Amino acid sequence: MGPDHGHGVTDVRRRIPRTDALLRDVRLAEAAHRLGSAVVKAAVRQAQERARDGSIAPEDVADSAVALLPRTIGGLRSVINATGVVLHTNLGRASLSTAARQAVQEAAGPTDVELDLRTGVRARRGRTALAALRERVPSAAAAHVVNNGAAALVLVATALAAGKEIVISRGEMVEIGDGFRLPDLLVSTGARLREVGTTNRTTVADYAAAIGPETAFVLKVHPSNFRITGFTRAADAGELTALGVPVVVDIGSGLLAPHPLLPDEPDAGTQLRAGASLVTASGDKLLGGPQCGLLLGTEELVRAVSRHPLARALRVDKLTLAALEATLTGPETPTAASLAADPARLARRAERLASALGADGIDVRAVESAATVGGGGAPGVTLPSAALSLPERYAAALRTGPDPVVGRLESGRCLLDLRAVPPEDDARLAEAVRSVTEPATEG
Repeated sequence: MGPDHGHGVTDVRRRIPRTDALLRDVRLAEAAHRLGSAVVKAAVRQAQERARDGSIAPEDVADSAVALLPRTIGGLRSVINATGVVLHTNLGRASLSTAARQAVQEAAGPTDVELDLRTGVRARRGRTALAALRERVPSAAAAHVVNNGAAALVLVATALAAGKEIVISRGEMVEIGDGFRLPDLLVSTGARLREVGTTNRTTVADYAAAIGPETAFVLKVHPSNFRITGFTRAADAGELTALGVPVVVDIGSGLLAPHPLLPDEPDAGTQLRAGASLVTASGDKLLGGPQCGLLLGTEELVRAVSRHPLARALRVDKLTLAALEATLTGPETPTAASLAADPARLARRAERLASALGADGIDVRAVESAATVGGGGAPGVTLPSAALSLPERYAAALRTGPDPVVGRLESGRCLLDLRAVPPEDDARLAEAVRSVTEPATEG
């Protein structure tokens, strides 16, 4: 038995395809062009090793190598956002629209980002994206874009208030996430903060009493990740414009115009029409675009900010400009679609998915759910939604599965909320659930 067994193992190993033969497989040759030969050779070696230890047959080595290939060469993995948080910071906030993704791909090669093709001379960087931004916010005389919302505030404070004072309400000295506190951010620019009012009440008179020769501007910050209720008072941009100094408003979430579902969320157009000199915002939140910081306002102040030396260090690349312009001029974004999703349709989708998965013996049911906006926007606003309810063990299995799905745990169950899942991903979601289901554990 021993010698025969040994000959059998030897015969199997002899039948394992050679590396050079495997690399001629059309699928692996294409993958080498797309992912690089090192990645493909590593997958081939892993598949050959599986054949040597008997895990697969020699005839299956090529198929196994193809299955082992990563989707992309990068470390980031595409996931399905089933958390019920439309703008999930840990998942990269806004998903780009199809138009924005195509624009990024088009801009990945040589582009006319700083060249006028008609005249052949240098042109203003991002001119078409800035024009699209001004068109969406007609009350802005000028616009500028930097690499994120915090950078927009840093640039404004550095260009306008270094060595001077910024007047700000104590109730707006917020922490913007991951330990970054607004006061620390602003003081790092060389500006001094003049705090006025109290946590819950700040009046126009409080601001007026603090303004003097050292005042660079008044800063209004929308507390976008918390709410103060009860005995409160806050001065708005319109009231502050009479104080004789520029008023800068950080609206945070990037809403350019009023949104019917978010009546308490400030928008850029309204703030500028009320008299704000500058408005800063994020591009990857409610706008539904790429990460960037938007500055909108008067010609004079935008020019002063955009020409400051720091502006070069904070500028965005051509891919961001392409995605931003497509977001501004293209069709509805995934963020807008998620916000406007009909709860009744979400419920029907959940029922269909639960029925299909239940037919496979999976412990699943459709349930009502409550989604949120997230991304530091619309605190306290809940969006009625629907979800798939699965056993708790699915949460970790889905996160680490072949097509990662991120849900949330609630009352000992794993909920897959459909509010931020596009309808076209329903089949993908169902397959992801099936792929991590162990038949022996399902009744």
